[in-house]
Amino acid sequence: MNEFREWRGRRPFAGGLLLFLGGAEILVTMKAPLPVILKIGMQGLAGYLLPSLMIVCGLLIVFNPSQRLFYSILGILLSLGTWLTSNIGGFVVGLLMGAVGSTLAFGWLPDQEPRRTRKDRARDRTAKLHQQEQPAEA
Repeated sequence: MNEFREWRGRRPFAGGLLLFLGGAEILVTMKAPLPVILKIGMQGLAGYLLPSLMIVCGLLIVFNPSQRLFYSILGILLSLGTWLTSNIGGFVVGLLMGAVGSTLAFGWLPDQEPRRTRKDRARDRTAKLHQQEQPAEA
């Protein structure tokens, strides 16, 4: 489990996963036997093509993080395009998941230090205070 956590920390995992899930949700709403299908544009081809490409972009963000900027820009454009082609972006849920996932992937920094918890910062602060209180021995 620890190996997976380390692997996940070296890539924009949350962004890629949300983009993947957004595309999958849109595809599910397209295939669902709902009595009201709001809109499937361009004879249905774009309605299936855009969410499929969202899924591919989500997977590529996770497995090829060096090209995350291109894939995240493509992902946000595809997500916004589903508003017109795929049931208002999977009833807005898939569109929002794809948009949030793309922005998370775009903003991910590969060489950033891990965040320190509040407890660790407080421990460091008290250690510094104790060092300052100790008289310097000459």
